[in-house]
Formats: sequence, C-alpha cells, structure tokens
Amino acid sequence: MPMNGTCLARARDALEQRRAENEALRQRREREIYLRIPRVQEIDQRLQRQMVRLFGLTLRHGQDPTEDLLALQQSNLSLQAERADLLRAAGFEANYTDPVCTCPRCQDKGYLPDGSICDCLMTLYNTELTRDLSTLLQTGSERFDAFDLSLYEEPARSQMARTLKVCRAFAEDFAPGAPNLLLQGGTGLGKTFLSGCIARTVAEQGYTVAYESAGAALGCFETAKFQRNSEAGDRAAAKVEQYLHCDLMLLDDLGTEMISPYSVSALYTLINTRLTLEKTTIISTNLDDDALRRSYSPQILSRLEGSYITLRFTGRDIRQVRKERGML
Repeated sequence: MPMNGTCLARARDALEQRRAENEALRQRREREIYLRIPRVQEIDQRLQRQMVRLFGLTLRHGQDPTEDLLALQQSNLSLQAERADLLRAAGFEANYTDPVCTCPRCQDKGYLPDGSICDCLMTLYNTELTRDLSTLLQTGSERFDAFDLSLYEEPARSQMARTLKVCRAFAEDFAPGAPNLLLQGGTGLGKTFLSGCIARTVAEQGYTVAYESAGAALGCFETAKFQRNSEAGDRAAAKVEQYLHCDLMLLDDLGTEMISPYSVSALYTLINTRLTLEKTTIISTNLDDDALRRSYSPQILSRLEGSYITLRFTGRDIRQVRKERGML
C-alpha cells in the first residue's frame, strides 16, 4: 500500500524534532561537564585540534606521515582515556556527553543503511496516519481506567466487567491477526467509549487505526465512486484505501447510516476485503440480531456470525443514570 505523503512528512518532522531535543540534551550535558570538570573541555579542544592536524597530515605531499600519524594516534588515545577516567571519577558514565539517539538502529535518521524505512519512523508515520483517520477520538478521555462500572446495576455490572476485561486485554495484547469483534447492545451502554479506548491503546502501540462512524466511512465509499477525479473524490478514495488496509478498523454505530443498496454493498466490501487480508475489524451497533437480519444482506450476516466474536452490552442508558444521580 502506498504511503500517505502528508503523514510521512509529519512523521519526518516529528523525527527531526526528536533529533533536535536529543542534541539539546547532549549540549546541556556537555556544558554541565565543562563547568564541573574544566579539564574535560581542555581535552575536547585538543582533540578537535588533533582532528584538524590529522586532516592536514593525510593531505601532505613529499614526506611519509606514518611516524607523525602514529604519534598523533597515541596522543589521541591517551587523551580519550584520561577524559573517560575524569568522567567516571566524577560519577558519570564515560559516554555521558556522547550523541544521544532514541533509536540505536538508525541513529534517529529514520532509514537503515540499506535504504529501508526504520521501525521508529514507521511508528511515527502510523501515529500521524491514525491521527487523520480517528476523527472520533477528540476528547482524550478514552481510557479504560475511566470506564465507570458503578453506573451499571447488577446483573449488568458483572456482564460489563467481563466485557471491559475482554476489551482491555484485546487492546493491550493487540497484534496483527487479532480476532474481529462485534460490540452489540442498546444506546448509551458504553460501546463507543470502549471502542475509543481500544483505538487509542492500539494506536499508542504504533499500529495504524481507523476509527469512524458507519455513516461517515460508508459515505467515503460512495464519494470515492461517484465523485472520481475531483478533490473530494480523491480524499475519499485515500480514506477508503486506509479503511481497507489499516491494522485495526473500528466501525462505530452500524445501523445509524442511511441504509441503501449502495451502503450495504460498501459495507460488504469493507468487511469482506478486510477478512481476506486478515485485517482486524471491530463493529459496534445498537441493532439486535433481528434488526441486523432485516437491514443487511445474508452475505454480511454470514461473515458477522462466522468471523466475529460478539460482546453483549447490557444495562440502562448510562447517560440517564448520570442524570438521575446528578452527575451531568
């Protein structure tokens, strides 16, 4: 799948910012050492002068520089050893002022010696891609610890505690090939919130995540098909490509979209393509089994029943419970 140029550019900018922060840290450490151990600064200045002299010796003509090069090498090694001893004696590691790299594989360049993209840049790219695709993650409150089980009464509370445990484990242990989930239950029972918790946790692990309402996602399929060769059509087509290929797709509020022959066809394309590619999908819906059968084709129902694990959401609308308890 081709990479999104805008997201890749932002990922590179983030990597450049990381390099700048690491260099600033190195400089702070260097100033700290120079203040505490002035001899280290003298050594560094001598080492710099030796580098200039070394360059001059390599360019010198008409005289064998071997003897001078050996003497310079011995002096250089002696100065480096003295420098390391001074740092250790003051309680620092010998490499305390060396360049700082977050990623040892590429030294924060983003690319490996063979030209391939490094995992660190790919993680930043996935973060930027997820930022673009997860328009429902806006409040920043989607955390499992914020899911309040006290809003549910028994026996719903016990059921929702099990559901919460499954969703948390799914997110924290996510890996390509994870099972598909169908979050099913009435309005206001926490499906969207737990979907957001899963999306945020998985995205923070560096995976690409698309989190979109069914209406918006299926609308992109329609725009991409019927507005080709337009700016809106191109944007929609790019989103559709990501919906089909991202590591985790969360389709929220299935059944609230305008159901039409085309939306049903688009939904089948989304579900079936991701199953074929072995990409994980989570679908949440307020519809019960009978309503799903009335709304969607047998092909879609067959895949939901055969390839998805259903998590039941039960209880009373927690927004109503909050209102009754004066928590709004």
